[in-house]
Amino acid sequence: MSTIDYQEKIPNNVNLGEDRTLKRALENWQPNYLNWWQDMGPDGSHGFDVYLRTAVSVDPQGWAQFGHVKMPDYRWGIFLNPAEQERKIHFGDHKGEAAWQEVPGEYRANLRRIIVTQGDTEPASVEQQRHLGLTAPSQYDLRNLFQVNVEEGRHLWAMVYLLHKYFGRDGREEGEALLERRSGQQDNPRILQAFNEPTPDWLSFYMFTYFTDRDGKFQLCALAESSFDPLARTTKFMLTEEAHHMFVGESGVSRVIQRTCQVMNDLKTDDPAKIRAAGVIDLQTIQRYINFHFSVTIDLFGADESSNAATFYTTGLKGRYEEGKRTDDHVLKNDSYKVLEVRNGQLVEKEVPMLNALNEVLRDDYIKDSIGGVERWNKVIEKAGIPFRLSVPHKAFHRNIGSLSGARVSPQGQVVSQAEWDANVDKWLPSVGDRQFVASLMGRVTDAGKFANWIAPPVMGINRQPVDFEYVRFN
Repeated sequence: MSTIDYQEKIPNNVNLGEDRTLKRALENWQPNYLNWWQDMGPDGSHGFDVYLRTAVSVDPQGWAQFGHVKMPDYRWGIFLNPAEQERKIHFGDHKGEAAWQEVPGEYRANLRRIIVTQGDTEPASVEQQRHLGLTAPSQYDLRNLFQVNVEEGRHLWAMVYLLHKYFGRDGREEGEALLERRSGQQDNPRILQAFNEPTPDWLSFYMFTYFTDRDGKFQLCALAESSFDPLARTTKFMLTEEAHHMFVGESGVSRVIQRTCQVMNDLKTDDPAKIRAAGVIDLQTIQRYINFHFSVTIDLFGADESSNAATFYTTGLKGRYEEGKRTDDHVLKNDSYKVLEVRNGQLVEKEVPMLNALNEVLRDDYIKDSIGGVERWNKVIEKAGIPFRLSVPHKAFHRNIGSLSGARVSPQGQVVSQAEWDANVDKWLPSVGDRQFVASLMGRVTDAGKFANWIAPPVMGINRQPVDFEYVRFN
């Protein structure tokens, strides 16, 4: 069933009406969700009519329709990709067996933990971004922020459905807890540290949607391989929505760079002070923001050696990125992988069992993918004729997880002393001054087709609309 039933109180394509107990439980959760959205969703925006896309089917072609809607009226729901008949498990100890339609008892705790951790990131990012609408550089960007926000909300619904349907009372309690934690709160923070960091300005938002939503893509791809079929089907559809979030990030940073290069050429200078005085963000500051967001995000993949990662793989709960395209035996018991550690003041590689290094495997796949976008940003700089290159820092830089946690390593990959780190940290990571400068540029632009001075307009609008389309109607 790929069409979504919008007659229901909770739109869905999972025949929710046939399971009255589940339907009642989710209908009880729904008002709590809406209260959370009212309290923690985009600040001061509840009366706006926003040009949003809504899923109307799970067919990759024509799955969404666009129209103006007030965000609290957005129809959040439960959408799974169609079931693949006779689907088989294709990795781990259960390779070759039929995919599970129910949760095997012995894997229940681990599977619940995976779903809760993924689910927790979704409302966290809405909370991190809730004040950004007050400083949006254009209607176009404001609309993109709100689209990301409502879809993160829907991804929370996706995980809560699985918790309610397959985990009984435990699942219902976890569903409540997902609405009780708060990003950055001391007493009851979000589970993963990156989702407790503030997103104070739009450069941070674009970096977050480029780097951190890309982590989401890789985690969802790994879960889309899961032997637990409902989780695999859920995450496959979430990936369809996630692509736009990464586009917002990549194109947003690209437009910031484009505008900076334009001003550099107009003023015929590469002096960061003069560039800042002209009200745009210098390339050196953009590099420091890349260093920060990239390093915080690669920590999200977990420790480089992890018995949990091995367990999740061998038991069939979580595969690798593009598992089906790999040519090994998909069991990995005789395979090894290289990870880094600091030994005698040097970064050295050591071989560890592949199963224990699966977080590192996923991190390395992510790093390759991240570099692609940074190279596209470099093409914008190149095209402007400016001799400057952006890069992602070395993967040992600014790490707080695993064997590299707390190691003092430069962005180029040199182990440095504490004194050297302290002397250079403001050249490598955004300083208080950098953040204050970027914050000083943030001011809301609300006229259709107008853009803040520090960012270039996009090449085209959303859904083939013109750039000066009225994306948000402020009522």
